[in-house]
Amino acid sequence: MTLLMRAERWLAPLLVLVLSSAAKTPAPDQFTPVVASTLTSGCQPFPGTDGKRHVVYELVLTNTSPTPATLKKIEVVDAANPSRIFASYADHDLMLRLRSTGNSGVESPEIEFNNTRLFLIDLAFGAGVAPPSVLAHRIQLLGASAPSHNPAKPVPLSYTIAPFKLSLKKLPEIGPPLVGDRWVAINGCCGVAGVHRSTGFAINGRISFAQRFAIDWMRLDDKGRMVHGDPADVHNYASYGADVLAVADGKVVSTLNDLDDQVPGKLPDPKTINIENVDGNHVVLDLGNGVFAFYAHMQKHSITVAPGDRVKRGQVLGQLGNTGNSSAPHLHFHLMDGPSVLGSSGIPYVIDSFAFAGQIPEEKFAAAPGVEGDWSDGLLHTPSSRDKQFPMDLTIADFAGKR
Repeated sequence: MTLLMRAERWLAPLLVLVLSSAAKTPAPDQFTPVVASTLTSGCQPFPGTDGKRHVVYELVLTNTSPTPATLKKIEVVDAANPSRIFASYADHDLMLRLRSTGNSGVESPEIEFNNTRLFLIDLAFGAGVAPPSVLAHRIQLLGASAPSHNPAKPVPLSYTIAPFKLSLKKLPEIGPPLVGDRWVAINGCCGVAGVHRSTGFAINGRISFAQRFAIDWMRLDDKGRMVHGDPADVHNYASYGADVLAVADGKVVSTLNDLDDQVPGKLPDPKTINIENVDGNHVVLDLGNGVFAFYAHMQKHSITVAPGDRVKRGQVLGQLGNTGNSSAPHLHFHLMDGPSVLGSSGIPYVIDSFAFAGQIPEEKFAAAPGVEGDWSDGLLHTPSSRDKQFPMDLTIADFAGKR
């Protein structure tokens, strides 16, 4: 079934025209009190270290009717064949993904008149299953059955809207941002509870998920520890002081280089954090073709490049630190579609070559009060070579080189 969106004046609501795939004739108009659109215009499926292809994006849901709307289920389907259901979210799973526009969870699936919610979607396609060219979204809810200026008794409704074309653009292919063994991808893609995945910011007139595919890289030492000794000392972290590398040839767009390290173990006072210093000392690189690389939380006065400089892949940009809104030394890294650190859209990518060295158990990491302890149970005896993949959450990666 092909979906077309049509704006039409009839007591001001937005109507949806659904075309029959067989006869190609318009179906009857249907009142759709909750309207939906995707936050981005397209998304590129990407291969993860878990052997699956992933698609990650957000829906924007708005109730246009004075009658409160209560979401019951959201299904992601093939727009050309809606009987193919790729994901179905209801009950607890629906509530986990439903967000206010201010990044907080919500207590109810109800959307009041003129209110908006965000809905986080991440799809995983197994081996042999190709993502369709266009997705669509079947929404089941209790809401108004007809346009009205007054609240009415909610009734069950179901309709399919918000077609979303998947991008066929080639994924950015980059080198690793660090060197050496046993680097852990923390706060990575794509769990909805992750601090990067679930956070969008209202910057420059729009909501942007710049950190959609961000990773906080921390290193294990040869005993499987991220930190030894006093965890309040930045020098006791295996990550601290590591060289940070350009992932591709590019041009330096912006830098910040004069912030002191935070004391590990807690985040800084929120009153001291603003839009300029939240990411600490950092570098933004223009890699060309609308792709920008972002490196955050670097050491004070360690950054060796300046705006306007040209850099080569593998060139040292500075050293890993603990500046800005950070509770432990790590390198925050992501790619985005513009130079604004928080006001761009995060984009997926692949690292051209690395070794998959293991996976920290998700349950163990979630239950831990901090990063202290022995994480060696996640290490493989024999790492496996990986080419052109994205490191998924809690992946342990070996990068070529011994810095």
